[in-house]
Amino acid sequence: MNERIQAKGIFFDVDDTLYDHLTPFRQAVEVVANTTGSFPYEAAYHRLRYYSDKLSLSLGGAGAMEAGSATEQMRKQRFQLALAEFDMELSIEQAAQMQAAYIGCQYEITMFPGARELLEKLAMAGHTVGLITNGAGEHQMNKIRAMDLDRLIPPAYQFVSGNVGWDKPDIRIFNHVNERTGTTPANSVYIGDSWRNDVVGGLGAGWRVIWFNHRGVDPESEHKPHHIARHYEDLSRLLMD
Repeated sequence: MNERIQAKGIFFDVDDTLYDHLTPFRQAVEVVANTTGSFPYEAAYHRLRYYSDKLSLSLGGAGAMEAGSATEQMRKQRFQLALAEFDMELSIEQAAQMQAAYIGCQYEITMFPGARELLEKLAMAGHTVGLITNGAGEHQMNKIRAMDLDRLIPPAYQFVSGNVGWDKPDIRIFNHVNERTGTTPANSVYIGDSWRNDVVGGLGAGWRVIWFNHRGVDPESEHKPHHIARHYEDLSRLLMD
């Protein structure tokens, strides 16, 4: 786990990899449900992501998620389903309020300590540095702009599933990235927090994968990421030392 990765293409997930995606979820739940610090926010957040992926696929994936009544219904339903597992029954009105609060603070983004610095160092070292993220195109691009990443990562290396047409873990999105950036699976590394989307997807495409397991969760299958990192100091040692 301590060997340096020699790579030319280094690509990052966005949500909960470059910044803490739990923060807007926690704020939304607190505002609407008046929860306290004892509520299991992290566990509930993981279930929200599970239902978000599941319901999104039923609607045709992120490419179909930009707008529309079905999308809005899905976004409210994911809150209802996730929080019901923690004995919190939300009315449709409460779910709508929670979704509005969630979206309202999703663009108030603070990157993880060391994230911006690592991106800068990798780019200066001559690597191809990019992003691969699931989500509706405009929604994800707003997050990227909120982090002011255009100055570090050329727009041509920013891949949003809603724009590309395939959602992780579909290996076609990784193949598409290789084709568009002139990289190959053998010299590409993917860093992400999601076991299903990032670890399974990246390995399936033949990439080297660093699982950014900063929440200390358990693996969900027998897949073996090449490395595991818990914070950006780990990532820096793997990629820069």
